[in-house]
Formats: sequence, structure tokens, C-alpha cells
Amino acid sequence: MITLVLGGARSGKSKFAQQLASANQAPVLYIATATALDSEMAERIAHHQQNRPSEWRVLESPLDLISVLIEEGNNNQAILVDCLTLWLNNQLFHFPDQNFDLLFEKLIAASLKCKATIIFVANEVGLGIIPMGNINRKFVDEAGRLNQKVAQAANQVFFIAAGLPLVLKNETHGH
Repeated sequence: MITLVLGGARSGKSKFAQQLASANQAPVLYIATATALDSEMAERIAHHQQNRPSEWRVLESPLDLISVLIEEGNNNQAILVDCLTLWLNNQLFHFPDQNFDLLFEKLIAASLKCKATIIFVANEVGLGIIPMGNINRKFVDEAGRLNQKVAQAANQVFFIAAGLPLVLKNETHGH
């Protein structure tokens, strides 16, 4: 089963995703995609580290998410990926000229093959003003495309605002 948890910055999406992972009654693998490029990001990472259960296994995977899903996907566990948007940012920074449609297809294909429960966290970045600069617009465009593709493949999609979940999709019956 694939779940997508969307929301803005500080909306409560990570907390909600962690609650979903804990309720799964299986071991949890937390895949962290963030990199501490500055002190502000280091503080954000530390905040996430303090708020997740110590018994969870953690893998840092800023770029190689697809391979990790392939390697870990057949284990009886919940896989919490926090977050897809930072993974996309890392991809755009390191490999700006790659075919993002193909990258997203590979991510979806790997996710659909997983027997593990997957919970993706992603930022909804398209609700604000149109950003200045080509690379910023490319990021917003690709993030929107990624969220659409993952939402289409997902069984459940939640939008979090002010810490409250809004169910956008729930196709869990029969799974």
C-alpha cells in the first residue's frame, strides 16, 4: 500500500505520517532525504530526529531512494520517506538535465513492486506565488508533476493543513 501525505511547511505532515507508520504495527524504516547544507537545515533535521521513535531504523538517502525501495521493499515493514520534495531538490541540484519523467516512472514502478507499506511525505509547493528564476520554476513544476504521479499510484492521499488531515483519496478497501 502506498500513502502520500502532502502539506505546506510546518503543516504537521511529518507528524501525521509518523502516526500512520506507528499505527501500521510493523517495524518502521525511516528514509531521510535531507542534507544539512546550512545551520537552519541542520536544526530542521535535528527536530525530526528528536521527534521520531528511537526503535525505528533510519537510512539517509538524499539521492538513491529508488535503489533503497528496491532493496527494502520486500521486507515486512512500513517505509516512511520524508520527504520526496527534498529528494527532488537533491536530484535537480546534482542532475539538472536528467529526464525527470523517467525518474518519476522509476520511482512509481519501484514503489508499486514493494510489499512493504510505503508512506511518502511531500511538500505542496504550488499554492503560492510563481517563483522568480528558471531553476525555481522548474523545481515547482517538477514537484507538482511528482506529487501528481505519486498521488495517482497511491492508495491513500492526505493533505495536511494546520495539523489536520483532509482525505483526498482513500482506496484501501480490498488491500
